[in-house]
Amino acid sequence: MPMDQDTIAAIATPIGQAGIGIVRISGPLCLTIAQKIFRPRKSVPAIQSHRLYLGDLCDPASGKPIDEVLVSFMRAPLTYTREDVVEINSHSGYMLLSKILDILLAQGARLARPGEFTLRAFLNGRIDLTQAEAVVDLINCRSERGLCLASQHVRGAFGEEIEALRQKAIHVLAQAEAAIDFPEAETDEVFREQGQEEIGNDLISPIESLIGACEGRIWVDGIHTVIAGRVNAGKSSLLNRLLNEERAIVTAIPGTTRDVIESSLTIEGIPIRLIDTAGFRSVKDEVERLGIALARRKLAEADFVLIVIDQSRPLGQDDLDIVRQLQGKPALIVINKIDLPSRLHEGAGAETLALFPSVRISALTGQGLDPLKKAMKDILLGGRVEPVSSHAAPNARHRHALNRSLECFRGAALKIKEDAPMEIVALELKSGLDALGEITGETTTEEVLESIFSQFCLGK
Repeated sequence: MPMDQDTIAAIATPIGQAGIGIVRISGPLCLTIAQKIFRPRKSVPAIQSHRLYLGDLCDPASGKPIDEVLVSFMRAPLTYTREDVVEINSHSGYMLLSKILDILLAQGARLARPGEFTLRAFLNGRIDLTQAEAVVDLINCRSERGLCLASQHVRGAFGEEIEALRQKAIHVLAQAEAAIDFPEAETDEVFREQGQEEIGNDLISPIESLIGACEGRIWVDGIHTVIAGRVNAGKSSLLNRLLNEERAIVTAIPGTTRDVIESSLTIEGIPIRLIDTAGFRSVKDEVERLGIALARRKLAEADFVLIVIDQSRPLGQDDLDIVRQLQGKPALIVINKIDLPSRLHEGAGAETLALFPSVRISALTGQGLDPLKKAMKDILLGGRVEPVSSHAAPNARHRHALNRSLECFRGAALKIKEDAPMEIVALELKSGLDALGEITGETTTEEVLESIFSQFCLGK
């Protein structure tokens, strides 16, 4: 992806009423634009780098001051983008920040694209691609543990692990290519004796460990958890009880919930994205039917499911269908309404409930809520007391690249064992090396970069 020489500008703080708002500029025209619109409170011979100046921001078109601001100019390369950067600290408000941005655009800057400041930091060699992606994780993380993992990635911990693997892969590949170029020196025989073990210990085993650490992403992304069950089982009441607020409307009328309701919370330290869905039943109403169809899609996408069963009614076919279709997916059966007499024994198929662990609660009174939270933690962490301690928490893109590199390195080791031509071994090693390079950005395509940075907000 080529780097253009435009000077870019964007609002870097959330738009809204606040004490401070920041507008950021990066590129060759930064200082020129700042000198046109900023009047320091005290006369200075020249604006110096990495100093903060108090003054008025003025509209060159009218000459009128817009706001009292603090302006900092940071000269390349000691900046976030490794370009000249200006940051304007003003009071925060939608109209004010928009006006400042409009003035900057009128003076020759252009509006930055999502993530363009971080993209420039990557293209200018200040950070690798894992660090760039970690910036998004740092902003979006949903738990203290996730914050710690994202912070380690921003500092380059994961990128350093991948780079160390790349250097080992380069070393092994160099030996294989030497065996191809100098067969008379018996390098082929030496490499075949040592190469398979070296690939296994230095490449395959560490990559398997990194792939195993992918479960650490739950601390960054959160667990996509769906509350499912038939109508009037108490799903919305459970949502409200877990959130400790009236987030969903609760009535005795079947089919009250027709759309999905999503909220975030932390349970036992685990970040949860909780989704309440429409109750399952046979319906003719088109709106409710669409709600149930959406609920089925959410179930298919869920990382974890809370199956709510109303014990005050006989077990129904809708209950059994939900339980059966979730076989193979992490789930917990929540027997609700224990404040009422149980009639579950009156229905057939009670043995189906044994497919998943279960807890008994009353969403109305809150009884059983603590055991529910503990059961959720036990299932989601697989019985571990402490979260994953590895510095690495590969995302889906990293995991895909790691799996491809692992497949290639396993292939190279197998080809050595089968006494295949060394050219084939080298090709497998080169492919594995390229897959590792995609993680840090050494061999990443422009299409992948556009996909990654499109996830960023404006101003970052």
